[in-house]
Amino acid sequence: MGLAQKLRAVRTVFIAKTRNKSYYYRLYRAYRFAKRHPVKGNRDVGHVNYLAARPNPDSGIGHQMANWIAGYYFAQVLGLNFAHMPFASSKWEKFLGFGEGEITLDELVKRQHYKKVRIPHFNEANDEEMAAIREIVDAYAEQKVVFLCEQDQFYKAQFGVMQDLQRKFYSASARRDDHLIYRPEEFNIAVHVRRGDIVIGQTNNDPGLTKRWQDNSYFLRVLEQALTLPQLPGDKPVAVYLFSQGEKQDFPEFADFLNLHYCLDMGPIDSFLHMVNADLLITSKSSFSYKPALLNRGLKICPQNFWHGYPEDPNWILADDTGAILPH
Repeated sequence: MGLAQKLRAVRTVFIAKTRNKSYYYRLYRAYRFAKRHPVKGNRDVGHVNYLAARPNPDSGIGHQMANWIAGYYFAQVLGLNFAHMPFASSKWEKFLGFGEGEITLDELVKRQHYKKVRIPHFNEANDEEMAAIREIVDAYAEQKVVFLCEQDQFYKAQFGVMQDLQRKFYSASARRDDHLIYRPEEFNIAVHVRRGDIVIGQTNNDPGLTKRWQDNSYFLRVLEQALTLPQLPGDKPVAVYLFSQGEKQDFPEFADFLNLHYCLDMGPIDSFLHMVNADLLITSKSSFSYKPALLNRGLKICPQNFWHGYPEDPNWILADDTGAILPH
C-alpha cells in the first residue's frame, strides 16, 4: 500500500468515526468560513464556481462511476458548474468518455487559479445539512473556487442524470473502436451474475458481501420469466449471454437454455460494453451492472432491493429477492 493510499485509508476511518458527531461539520474550514462570512444580499461576481467529486481510486469502476455521477448531479443541484476528475484507469477514462468536453479540476486549479475547497459529506434528504452546504457555496461566491466533495459522497437516485450519461457515452470517441459479439439478427439477453470477491462472504458471513449475494436460482427464475415478456419480438431468436466469473460447471442451472453463451473470461470493459448494448439486461446487486443499465437503452430487469434507485419507466422492470418479476 502506497503512501497516498494509506492516507486515504486513515481519512476514511476518521470520517467514519466522526460523521455522525455533532461537531463533524465544524471540522471543515469551509463550514467555519461560511459561519464567519454570512451572505448579505445578491452579488454579481462575474465568474462561476465549480464542484467536483473524485472517483475513488481504491474501488471498482462501478463505485468510481457512482462518485463521478454524484459530483455531476450535485453540481446542478447547487447551481455550480461541473469539474471533471478522471477515473483511476486511463483505459476506463477513454472508454466511458465522460470527461470529453468537460474542464478538469486540475486545469481550474493550476491554470485558472481556482482555489480547491473541500466540503463535508451531506445527506441530500437532510434539509439542515443541505442548507449548510448551500451556505458554504454562497460564502465563497466572491472567490474563484472549485468545491471538492468528500470521498464517496452518496447519491441514491443515480438515474437523475441518466440522459446526460447516455449522451456522453454514445458520443464518446471510443465508440468508434467498439466491437460486439452479438448477432444483430438475434434478440440478445445479457445476464450479469456477480461472483468474484463476494463468494467468500458465503463462508465468512461478511455482511458487506452477503447483502450482494444472489443464488443462481434467482437468475434462473428471472431469465425464465424474461423469455415470456410481451416486449420480446416474435420474429427474432433469443440468444443468452452469461457474464460472470468461474467455470461453466458453476452454473448448471442454465445448461438447458438454447443458444446460451458463457462469457466468463471476457475482460471487464468488454463485459460492460456488452451489458450496455444488450436488448435486455438482467442485473445483479452490483454497481458493475447497474451502471451499464443506466446507459442501456433497451429493457432492464433489476433486483428490487438495491442501494441505488430506479426510474419510473416501462423499460425498467424489478424483481423481488426470489426472482419473481413485480407488476409494473
